[in-house]
Amino acid sequence: MAENKKDEKKEKVIEIGAVSPEDVVSENKTEEEAVEINIPVFQKSPQEKQPEENKVSIYDLLEEEIMKSNIPDSDKTKRLSKLLKVRGQKVNIMLTGATGSGKSSTINALFNMDVAKVGVGVDPETDVISKFTLDNLIIWDTPGLGDGVENDKRITKDMIAKLNETDEGQKPLIDMVIVILDASSKDLKTSYDLINNVLIPCLGDNAKERILIALNQSDIAMKGAHWNVEKNEPDEVLNEYLKKKAASVQKRIKEGTGLDVKPVCYCAGYKEEGGKQRKPYNLTKLLYFIVKAIPHEKRLALADNINEEKSNWEYDDKETNYREHIKKGFGETVWDCVSDGIDTGVGIGSAILGVPGMVAGFVAGMAIGTVGGIFKAIFD
Repeated sequence: MAENKKDEKKEKVIEIGAVSPEDVVSENKTEEEAVEINIPVFQKSPQEKQPEENKVSIYDLLEEEIMKSNIPDSDKTKRLSKLLKVRGQKVNIMLTGATGSGKSSTINALFNMDVAKVGVGVDPETDVISKFTLDNLIIWDTPGLGDGVENDKRITKDMIAKLNETDEGQKPLIDMVIVILDASSKDLKTSYDLINNVLIPCLGDNAKERILIALNQSDIAMKGAHWNVEKNEPDEVLNEYLKKKAASVQKRIKEGTGLDVKPVCYCAGYKEEGGKQRKPYNLTKLLYFIVKAIPHEKRLALADNINEEKSNWEYDDKETNYREHIKKGFGETVWDCVSDGIDTGVGIGSAILGVPGMVAGFVAGMAIGTVGGIFKAIFD
């Protein structure tokens, strides 16, 4: 009986061989229709949900400030044109990972998923890549791997087809792929095969800039015995274990592909049945690496949809000031919209927008808090 169980467990691990895009695209539609369903997904309870009437888009705020600024109409037109181009940019992020790795809890923790619209493929009766739309931010959530060889092969083919789709400008549709691994698991073979034999070959030469490896559930690694609940952080023993775990994953990927990608250890937060909600850890670090990977002109799509739960961003490893780096990343996009080539040493805030301090200091410190409270949850 024990031997049968062991064989059954092995069946759930798929060895994903190297597959060329041509092998798959011919069998899949290159553009997947999505049926938009006007219902919220991942809806919070009424007492938790933020009132939508308080939500103001950063694009609208910037447009308003440009219109109020004391500059010639021709300059306003130039800046509004830049803003319009930025506003039309969409960000597409794909999430992959094994069943139970925490993909859903991760996107819930990062973004305002309670107002997302969900789209499904043409065959809703099977497990397909789900499409979540939050204005200009689109998240493609792939079904979990590890639930059977044939199922994994089908999911893998769907992912390859999606990764080879292009947008209207004939550029890759998917801007980046976030691979969620379970930091508490020792069996990551399926994920390694996916990264080495599918994702990196599909992403091509700039794979390093477009792939992020994230080790979730760091709080329950080593059976949760070394997690400091009061401080919501790993103790020295667990911290050292997580560093070694990340280094091991990094080495395994580099050996298989030559690509050097440093994983991020974090905890998305979750609620045990009958228990309390666990607090996220290192979510700010994860967001920092996401912002870093997204092209400048597209970053405001992220900024406009960040989860407004302040406690989500409270705890991190403090290896660097992630908040300031995130603000700088968003600030660069705002600067591109309003600068029109003006020297960064000039009094940017009052000279361009008529709001002292709004844009001034982006290059040095990025104090974005004055932009209508958009980033209040993180940068308060």
